[in-house]
Amino acid sequence: MSQIKEHKVSAAAPDSAFVSLLKSSESLRAKLPWYYAPAFLLLWLALFFAVVIPLFSRLPESITIAQESQRPNEFVAERAQRLLQSYDSIGPKVVGSIANEELTVDFLLAEVANVRAAMRADLYELEVDVQQSSGAYMHWNMVNMYQGVQNVVVKLSTRSSASESYLLLNSHFDSKPGSPGSGDDGTMVIVMLEVLRQMAISGQPFEHPIVFLFNGAEENPLQASHGFITQHKWAKNCKALINLEVAGSGGRDLLFQTGPNHPWLMRYYKENAKHPFATTMAEEIFQAGILPSDTDFRIFRDYGQVPGLDMAQIKNGYVYHTEFDNYAAVPRASLQNSGENALALVRAFANASEMYDTEAHSEGNSVFFDFLGLFIVLYSETTGKILNCCIAVVSLVLVCISLWRMARVSELPLGHISLLFLIILALHVLGVLFSVGLPLLMGVLFDAGNGSLTYFTHTWLMIGLYICPAIIGLSLPTTLYYSLRKNLKISHAYHLHMSLHAHCVVLALIAIVLSAISLRTPYLCMISILFYSAALLINLLSSLHDRGYYWVLITQILQLMPFFYFSYLFHFFLVIFIPMMGRNGSSINPDLLIALICTLGTFFALGFISPLINMFRWSKFIIFGLAIVTFIFSMIAVSDVGFPYRPKTSVMRVNFLHVRRVFYEFDGSVSLSDSGYYFDFQDRRLNHPLEDTSLDLTGLTAIKEHCDTELMCGVPCFNHRWCKARETGNWLPREQEVIIPGNSSLLLLRKRLLPTGNTMRYEFELSGPPHMGLFIQPVEGVTVEDWSFIRNPLDEPEKYELPYQIFFSYGKDNSPLRFHIDFTKLAGNFDVPIFELGVAWHYVSYDYERDAAGKQFIADFPDFVHVMEWPTLYKRYIY
Repeated sequence: MSQIKEHKVSAAAPDSAFVSLLKSSESLRAKLPWYYAPAFLLLWLALFFAVVIPLFSRLPESITIAQESQRPNEFVAERAQRLLQSYDSIGPKVVGSIANEELTVDFLLAEVANVRAAMRADLYELEVDVQQSSGAYMHWNMVNMYQGVQNVVVKLSTRSSASESYLLLNSHFDSKPGSPGSGDDGTMVIVMLEVLRQMAISGQPFEHPIVFLFNGAEENPLQASHGFITQHKWAKNCKALINLEVAGSGGRDLLFQTGPNHPWLMRYYKENAKHPFATTMAEEIFQAGILPSDTDFRIFRDYGQVPGLDMAQIKNGYVYHTEFDNYAAVPRASLQNSGENALALVRAFANASEMYDTEAHSEGNSVFFDFLGLFIVLYSETTGKILNCCIAVVSLVLVCISLWRMARVSELPLGHISLLFLIILALHVLGVLFSVGLPLLMGVLFDAGNGSLTYFTHTWLMIGLYICPAIIGLSLPTTLYYSLRKNLKISHAYHLHMSLHAHCVVLALIAIVLSAISLRTPYLCMISILFYSAALLINLLSSLHDRGYYWVLITQILQLMPFFYFSYLFHFFLVIFIPMMGRNGSSINPDLLIALICTLGTFFALGFISPLINMFRWSKFIIFGLAIVTFIFSMIAVSDVGFPYRPKTSVMRVNFLHVRRVFYEFDGSVSLSDSGYYFDFQDRRLNHPLEDTSLDLTGLTAIKEHCDTELMCGVPCFNHRWCKARETGNWLPREQEVIIPGNSSLLLLRKRLLPTGNTMRYEFELSGPPHMGLFIQPVEGVTVEDWSFIRNPLDEPEKYELPYQIFFSYGKDNSPLRFHIDFTKLAGNFDVPIFELGVAWHYVSYDYERDAAGKQFIADFPDFVHVMEWPTLYKRYIY
């Protein structure tokens, strides 16, 4: 027995010596020299630019027409690019314009005819239908009504197949006013034409017919897709959808919506997409309504119950919906990228057995993400919850084992070690709060000085403005603790390891909580803790866990993959969101959102890295150095470098209308007759960047003060977005009367009392340009009992607020709109004012000429501004 005791003592001797060494290493000499710290941080920055940026920007080599014979059945980008040039030459394609309704439709029909001429007629049958549809649906708070909008619909089917399940492929050929729309959505229109051609000349027949929908009214918004899915003869047979969009010009196409509840679609995407680019996080963000965008995907989903994939190019959003969204802005390689993806997916879905009965394969949602564009990871939502929770629990167990190991090696009670860890955990939570608060504070301070969007052109400014403060906030509490603590009972390496354990615990708890509320985005936490747990397990199984800082080597090697993924992920979110901040309106500080994205990116990409600055001597001064970097970048941001806009590449967007207003009172007299410019500034800086330019804005006033007294604040807001933001609009009086370039008419056809005795019907006829708006406001004590529009606002008054907004547009069919409105008044006296009616005639396209004063006003804008404008006649009546 005594021999056994002696053996234990002798075996413990090396451990005691190691413990003594660890304790003695608490001096500063045990840390690495401070000058290695900048190299350590710059290493990760270098990896970002050396690995992440090239992979994010990678595009395939484009195929030329000369190579087609050697590479049959492949997408040919050179031919697509030639078609895009022809499409671009048509110019802006506004619904109702000659360019959209005639020239572009003729262009599409001619190209489809070329495909028919080259088609394998022995294998395939091609049908073409030019649809004109009329209808209405609710778009947010607005009745969205359309008449005679056009779709060019092409069905390609295999003669030997009897399948009645169709694959739907959609893009839109109309554009925003002033924009040729070569990116949005001309790129995808051309991609569809080349995909149609490749499918029609292929010697490999497919099972299911393919419907190519070139829709002519998406920007209006989403009218033509609604007309197709609710009225077209082929719509009921469409069982799956590939929606092709563009939110910029060029780059790769992001899959940002799937399903819903059809995971087999993602399985086909994983197996067939040649250039995968997708994330569940983008889907959850888009469907939460955070982005100021919408796509036809929602219409097909909600009105046709057609599941599918929603894909969009996302790069260079600066040119989106501007005159610079042209042929020159679309790289040929991006056409190749989108075309290869679309062609491969069309071939796969056109032969998918699931198409015969898609509902039988409706099995819930998926978790999906690509890794640097190299491959796709895909699993079910249920599997995701299990993975998130199991890996989180395993990581917590490993942290507990590590703490027990620290207590054993340090010869300290486990309770003492646990208390130290709880202190570090609390400090880390405080650091997380600081890492959120400091970047947000920077956003608030710059906005308070009217200096928002400084990073808009020079995005590298975000490193100093938001990322450095996020690193400071995340590291500051533990850095101060390590500098001021007096506890020398455990090694500094153990203390440092505990700070990483604390980050792991925070991630594990977030993963469990967010999984419990059925979010899929917690896969981010799972990835992070998976690699950290793997490193911790390796360190525990070896002797590295207890050998000073040697555990850092394994931990950082295994952090490479998460770092690459998270920096890639949040980089592409910044690529999407930064240009959007130039068109997100003035009511929200955009810097807060960008700061939050940078904070989240720092939290995930550097959460297990930034605490390691405490390995180095004088870590407080490293924090101070990051603060100096933030200060320097702040000084740069308030200089001319931080001016957000540049001509052609990153322009300021200004929307305004040349308005002629006439307000009629109940007795027919005119109470207001004037002209002016109604501004809807698109970003937080409003008109301030224009103050020191040649543009004369003298007399510009906010219209908010009129919102309590005038219908729709006295201005003819265009669609639901304009009307929602009308209180932030501005009015600039104009001396010269705006010359209205087209006809307009509102006729009260008749007014009659209905048999109930307390309801009066007013019947009207409205005619004018292809875009018109109605605003209906009953006076107090009067309600709208019925009307000839869809009844949603009347049946759900708690959902739709007054005044009622009717948006009406037409394509080919310009016949007048006849409508009636029934007003009920309990007292039954209709010889007094019953309602206000505002009518706006919008002369949007360049088919309508602007007057000389308006042209000069446009010319006075500086070159860093893109204007979207048109003349509008607005009349307000009281009946």
